[in-house]
Amino acid sequence: MTKFVKGNEAVVIGALYAGCELYFGYPITPASEIAHGAAKWFPMLGRTFVQAECETASINMMFGAAGAGKLSMTATSGPGFSLMQEGLSYLAGAELPAVVVDVMRAGPGLGNVYPEQGDYMPAVKGGGHGNYQTFTIAPASVQEMLDYTIEAFKMAAKWRTPAVVLVDGLQGQMMESLTLPEKELDRPDFSAWAAQGEAKTRENLVKSIYLDAAQQEEFNNHLQEKYARMAADAKAETFLCDDAEIVICGYGISSRIARTSAEELRKENIKAGVFRPITLNPFPREQLAAALKGKKIMTIELDAGQFADDIRLNLAKAGLGEEAAKVRMVHRMGGEVVGVDEAIKAAKEVLG
Repeated sequence: MTKFVKGNEAVVIGALYAGCELYFGYPITPASEIAHGAAKWFPMLGRTFVQAECETASINMMFGAAGAGKLSMTATSGPGFSLMQEGLSYLAGAELPAVVVDVMRAGPGLGNVYPEQGDYMPAVKGGGHGNYQTFTIAPASVQEMLDYTIEAFKMAAKWRTPAVVLVDGLQGQMMESLTLPEKELDRPDFSAWAAQGEAKTRENLVKSIYLDAAQQEEFNNHLQEKYARMAADAKAETFLCDDAEIVICGYGISSRIARTSAEELRKENIKAGVFRPITLNPFPREQLAAALKGKKIMTIELDAGQFADDIRLNLAKAGLGEEAAKVRMVHRMGGEVVGVDEAIKAAKEVLG
């Protein structure tokens, strides 16, 4: 079945197909349609919707639900995501699965409701305290907002970690055709660790506190080892990279601008390709190095350079320091979007 829906609505549909049982949230532009859709469809399908009094309450309700072995989610934008950082750290510290959708808007502070990608650092690097990480995935279309919301729930359950679906206000509001999955996912069994108030789980203990420093260090090492294993689920997409002279890097909506720019450059016999990380954490470093080795590199992003810095970091860690040093960025902020003409001009300047 095919539907024509907003990106924000696709997120809710994806969550339902993923087996999400509870939605806790507080509406905030440009993510409000996610709360609206959940308020409508979750009760219709026997699921639970709760409008919390604030984003801090939302994330802590999710902690309680996840601790009881239930799949839950919330959605917000930058100001609300900031309020959720402590709760995300608690979820990570208790190794609990949960999904947060961040529909980014311009900032800092209240900013405005237009699209930006300025939440990159707190989403990808773990904006709260204590060395934790989230599984962070970045859709680029309405279809992917469904598909990768489902993937976020899979990864949250697999790795027992909070997962973030990172999109921007343009993606949340745009409408495209959406093909629905054939069936809902089977809900995972969390009885091995969850506290579900029954005899089978009576001995289980959900906690994030270790009063002994040695135990706390041992647990932190366990988490870091788990995050290193998560690299096996890193995802990326390449477009026309094999013979490219210049590779344009972008994620989310910026990757679509990059793709159109590469196509237009090819019409002028300029060999351009695109590298798009789909998972921002774990970052697809091996795929990045394979696609960018020996190439000129440019990023398209709607931030102050956080994404370009991560490209440089991962290139350097992959042993491509020379390429890392020459990464060029074209960007806009404040709700402005990079135009294709602007990107083409910058790519030509990079090529000299």
